[in-house]
Amino acid sequence: MMSKVWFVTGSSRGLGRNFVEAALANGDMVAATARNADSLAELVGTYGEAILPLDLDVTDRAGVFATVERAAKHFGRLDVVVNNAGYGLLGAVEELSEQQLRDQLETNLFGAVWVVQAALPQLRASGGGHIIQISSVGGLAAWPLGGAYHASKWALEGLSESLAQEVAGFGITVTLVEPGSYATEGAAGGVHAEADPLYSGLREAFAAHAQGLDSGDPAAAGRALLEIVNSPNPPLRVFFGAQGNQIISQVYNDRLQAWANWQDLAMKAQGHTPPA
Repeated sequence: MMSKVWFVTGSSRGLGRNFVEAALANGDMVAATARNADSLAELVGTYGEAILPLDLDVTDRAGVFATVERAAKHFGRLDVVVNNAGYGLLGAVEELSEQQLRDQLETNLFGAVWVVQAALPQLRASGGGHIIQISSVGGLAAWPLGGAYHASKWALEGLSESLAQEVAGFGITVTLVEPGSYATEGAAGGVHAEADPLYSGLREAFAAHAQGLDSGDPAAAGRALLEIVNSPNPPLRVFFGAQGNQIISQVYNDRLQAWANWQDLAMKAQGHTPPA
């Protein structure tokens, strides 16, 4: 199988780092980006010219376009683009500052959009390719204290589903990867809104829940991503971890039941008479 050229954002640690390591170990070439590319020095020492470390802040649209072009010129093409850069913001909706909410969307949503816009001409020039959008189980369901994060990932989900239909004719596929909990350096990190004592009970419950999660192996996620990238028929959506299917099955069942329970009202709202 011919080696692929990857472009990966958020490569310094966590899942992004493991995606880069899996691709390199597979014999592929990677343009690995991070806010500080010096964090990738160890990988350069191991894999040499197979990896191109690049400084990148995904919220800088002009910088994204320049960096994607540099990567494509360096390796001659791009085959796989992984939008992994992002972070969590913990806080009740009432606690969020305007800047915190804007920063969350700038990184998790707009950053991914800028990378996609910059990469599409390169992928078309290569005759096709694969865009991997790192979403979350939290892109399909929502819990207290995660409103800003959920907003960014739900938006990414909808945008990516439209994108997949728009670029299919160019031989470009899109996959939304929806990880559960992973034992990464950033698992307990992220940004916290200024705490209001009114929500202290929710924070305590969240902390207790997080401690009880069965966290996955990030290296296994890297190997799983290789299977998706090398699949002749990759999925639009895929969970990473057992939690996703368990959680979302219940979430969707509850939604369908609620819609069914209120179907008579839905018909009245459009001026129709519900069946007797």
